Amino acid sequence: MTDKDFDLFPSPCYIMEEELLRRNLALIKSVAHRADVEIILAFKSFAMWRSFPVFREYVEHSTASSVYEARLAMEEFGSKAHTYSPAYTEADFPEIMRCSSHITFNSLAQFNRFYPVTVAAGSGISCGVRINPEYSEVETELYNPCAPGTRFGLMADQLPEVLPQGIEGFHCHCHCESSSYELERTLAHVEAKFSKWFSQIKWLNLGGGHLMTRKDYDVEHLIRLLQGLKARYPHLRIILEPGSAFTWQTGVLTSEVVDVVENRGIRTAILNVSFTCHMPDCLEMPYQPSVRGARMGNEGPYVYRLGGNSCLSGDYMGLWSFDHELRIGERIVFEDMIHYTMVKTNMFNGIHHPAIAMWTKKGNAEIYKQFSYEDYRDRMS
Repeated sequence: MTDKDFDLFPSPCYIMEEELLRRNLALIKSVAHRADVEIILAFKSFAMWRSFPVFREYVEHSTASSVYEARLAMEEFGSKAHTYSPAYTEADFPEIMRCSSHITFNSLAQFNRFYPVTVAAGSGISCGVRINPEYSEVETELYNPCAPGTRFGLMADQLPEVLPQGIEGFHCHCHCESSSYELERTLAHVEAKFSKWFSQIKWLNLGGGHLMTRKDYDVEHLIRLLQGLKARYPHLRIILEPGSAFTWQTGVLTSEVVDVVENRGIRTAILNVSFTCHMPDCLEMPYQPSVRGARMGNEGPYVYRLGGNSCLSGDYMGLWSFDHELRIGERIVFEDMIHYTMVKTNMFNGIHHPAIAMWTKKGNAEIYKQFSYEDYRDRMS
């Protein structure tokens, strides 16, 4: 998209590009076919349901982690979800069952409590448990599901020699934007600790974090890994549920400069978006995004922090170097802002939420959603 195209959209706005999305989807479908595995969309990264018709041309199922996500799978994606939650409640479980084809339990206590409910309902749901191989290369503890003391999954020494009747699958999740080589090392730990139960199950879900659409990802190595796993355990159905890989580098968040302020030699361009409200991973990770037309760092003629428009003191990122003085009203474009953004935004301070839109492959600007005062008011009631 060119800067001129951005004029067709409200500001601020999340804008996905359909051609870039289809490029990712085609690669993912190819991997699934060649490796003879199923790859499904994880809603925790992306849930812009107006784009689901495009996804359904390439993938058949999705994964949910809550009753609302499970309903989204059933009612908008058009197929029942593979559902995992750290804990189910009696209030939510009937709806979880209605909307799920697979349910993974985080503990044997949860399995023992709810599996009989699935049987009594005659649901035909395939049930499994989450396992913890006690190995992960995710360095940021906030995102490490296998960190010591984790609340996720069963360790090998917590499983009986014979699995309880009704456990048909294992689910593990150990990655975050990881490579195929990290998967290779993880699989060694998974097999060493849990393969003795593989003859008792029907499916193995390897979770998310497989960033196969990143340019430096070794797709051929991934396919060989999965083919090898299938060869060792031909009866197992292998499932992957990446989130970011589907929408990696498929769109932007556009914003505008509202003011420029200076304090002790630091100039901050204040924008009409907020990092804490609209790009929370930038502060949680912390992850510094790319800005179109700018370089990270202070080696340039015009250096600015970029500041959000909330009252949080830490609502800023920086520094970026531009080749010109920033002007009021100038557009600032944050790259790769489709995954883990819209699903995590909030309305802290009543900040205006960015619109949500698609730049179609036909070159049309489709505005899916614009937010209003009523959206804020109705959440606060």
